[in-house]
Amino acid sequence: MRRTRSTTRRNPLTRLLAALAALVGLAVVGALCPAVAYAESSGTQATGLHISDGRLVEGNGNDFVMRGVNHAHTWYPNQTQALSDIKALGANTVRVVLSDGYRWAKNSAADVANVVSQCRANRLICVLEVHDTTGYGEEAAAGTLDHAADYWISLKDVLAGQENYVIINIGNEPWGNTDPQGWTEPTIAAVKKLRGAGFEHTIMVDAPNWGQDWQGVMRANARSVYAADTTGNLIFSIHMYSVFDTATEITDYLNAFVDAKLPILIGEFGGPADQWGDPDEDTMMATAQQLKLGYLAWSWSGNTDPILDLAINFDPKQLSSWGERIFHGVNGIAETAKEATVFGGGNPSDTQAPTTPGTPTASAVTATSATLTWTAATDNVGVAGYDVVRVSGGTETKVSASTTTSVTVTGLTAATPYAFAVYARDAAGNRSARSATVNVTTAGAPSGTCSVGYKIVGEWQGGFQGEIAIRNTGTAAITGWKLAFAFADGQTVTNMWGGTPTQSGGSVSVTPASYTSTIAAGGSVTVGFIGSKGATNSAPTGFTLDGAACSTS
Repeated sequence: MRRTRSTTRRNPLTRLLAALAALVGLAVVGALCPAVAYAESSGTQATGLHISDGRLVEGNGNDFVMRGVNHAHTWYPNQTQALSDIKALGANTVRVVLSDGYRWAKNSAADVANVVSQCRANRLICVLEVHDTTGYGEEAAAGTLDHAADYWISLKDVLAGQENYVIINIGNEPWGNTDPQGWTEPTIAAVKKLRGAGFEHTIMVDAPNWGQDWQGVMRANARSVYAADTTGNLIFSIHMYSVFDTATEITDYLNAFVDAKLPILIGEFGGPADQWGDPDEDTMMATAQQLKLGYLAWSWSGNTDPILDLAINFDPKQLSSWGERIFHGVNGIAETAKEATVFGGGNPSDTQAPTTPGTPTASAVTATSATLTWTAATDNVGVAGYDVVRVSGGTETKVSASTTTSVTVTGLTAATPYAFAVYARDAAGNRSARSATVNVTTAGAPSGTCSVGYKIVGEWQGGFQGEIAIRNTGTAAITGWKLAFAFADGQTVTNMWGGTPTQSGGSVSVTPASYTSTIAAGGSVTVGFIGSKGATNSAPTGFTLDGAACSTS
């Protein structure tokens, strides 16, 4: 959103300091960000929008250059025709303003799902952004970014499987006219929080200083932020307003990122030529076009400052002078936008997800790999492929993708239990429900002197009673032991006797009670517990005692 500094025009001293800061920023970026290609997500092939060699590409590897506008949906939720009008004028992307409830009324999951559906129906890539982070000081900004990350996590079910269509802009302009030096650490923390929650979407990060980075903080620290995202699927957003007074400032800033192969786009810009000291925005568009970078104009309509409106009163037939330049200018959207091929290659009205794949079965299990096979899903148009995930309690991690009904998962650890499941997806990006899980324990002779027997004593709706018998198969007593195992179906231990449990996700460790602390040679102890469960309640497939694998009986 349009913001200016405390002074509208910079005095000569301020301009000199900004120029020096820009030079320092360029030197730092050049030193920290050599022109190298960054790796994709480890062990998996990206299937949605993602970053490759410093550029935003689609799942098929084609470049995707964003050409579009911002739309203030959170303040004008009833303007349902907006996305259709934006598309009709030639845009391929829309950045949608949302609220996580920190400042304005929170956009519900149902509302966000509807926005995504409208974007897809209108063949637009959807950049979703939380606006509540705008313009805070350092300490508050860190908190609002964390709050925004929690909001995205609350929408995980809505956004799952939308990686072809949705980019997540964590938070808008998270620092205002204050020292933004703390931008790096909270930004990294927010990105890691989303990745830890299983998000594979392209993540967009705004610069500090009302998004304009006039102190060069993002420019100097972009490499460290990018490197902290292990998926390499992150793009930076610069908002070009009054800081960028000359064509040199525009081109120098954008080229610093391009030369370093760090992904960037102009996430906001706009207004009449030379207003507030801005250069002609045609320079920004022409430079972005030359460098094949995206740009998103502010804003469709409804601004407090009407000179930023592209369409007056949301009417596409009443374009402002700014709107005419964006949509019909020499470097405008209508001349340069290319629709995402994910829309051109299939039926854009296809919203039906494939059926659920069959429960996978495991074969050829070795110490480091396992082959999984499942019954094919069906779809009204056609199944495009499958995503295989590892399941641990309520967390899942994508481990492989396949266009067939079989895949070999590699990189596993010997004598370790795993649970795997499968999703089907079609060409339009619709994803099925998750299959049931298969439990696999990799090969590797147990190195311990123990045997574990696990049984379910009784079950009822939502709960069950379990029993674990631990036998010492060695020749010496075991004292002060620690047992470890993992649940695959989200079970939780709620009460235990004979031991004390500690649980994180599906992983459980048990230390003994005083009366079970010693297991004599050839002897055994029993631990009982009450647990909660969902619809399935499969038994753990592997146990370790003091870190050594036990046989099962």
